[in-house]
Amino acid sequence: MLVRLPPMMRRHLSALRMLLVFTAVTGLAYPLAVTGLAQLAFAHHANGSLIEEHGRPVASALLGQSFALPKRNPADAGEQLRPDPRWFQPRPSAADAGKGAGPYDPLASGASNLGPANQVLVKEVAARRAAVAAFDGVPPESVPADALTASGSGLDPDISPAYAEEQANRVARARGLSPVVVRRLVAARQQGRSLGFLGSPHVNVVELNHALAALH
Repeated sequence: MLVRLPPMMRRHLSALRMLLVFTAVTGLAYPLAVTGLAQLAFAHHANGSLIEEHGRPVASALLGQSFALPKRNPADAGEQLRPDPRWFQPRPSAADAGKGAGPYDPLASGASNLGPANQVLVKEVAARRAAVAAFDGVPPESVPADALTASGSGLDPDISPAYAEEQANRVARARGLSPVVVRRLVAARQQGRSLGFLGSPHVNVVELNHALAALH
């Protein structure tokens, strides 16, 4: 003889069955299917677009990083990092927690939140323009905009082709290479707009510097 459960108990059991079904579908089957498809078709991207050197990961092409000279005093958390002339430099970064890690700190991702009329930003842009012009040996008026302003995340690995080309002569001098060789490397690393119409042409600085290191 079948026991007829009370209506409330039947509703609870129905809800429990639906919970188990959707947990299996959305919590197990769907993630496993997406992960499997990503590993089969887009393994490099799914695993973080890692850049390897001698068989071990050294960076991610998705995250910008500083290419600076070693600190004069490693114990001084307030010492400003100095750009290394042997490397292509990324755009400025506001991702600095002020704890010694410097800019491009992935734990402090974010923008400066300064508007275009903010006098602090105006002064920073003027100082960056003079510093970049002196560092690259170019007229201040030729410094591209992306060399003067930070990205929204502070971790942008891309710069404009104009900024990359501006740095080519300086990198060539510092490394004792032909400017033609360095400019050819920049041209080979230039990427167009996404899908042909989104964004702007760009050069990934992390990948560019990795290719530069491979020349030696």
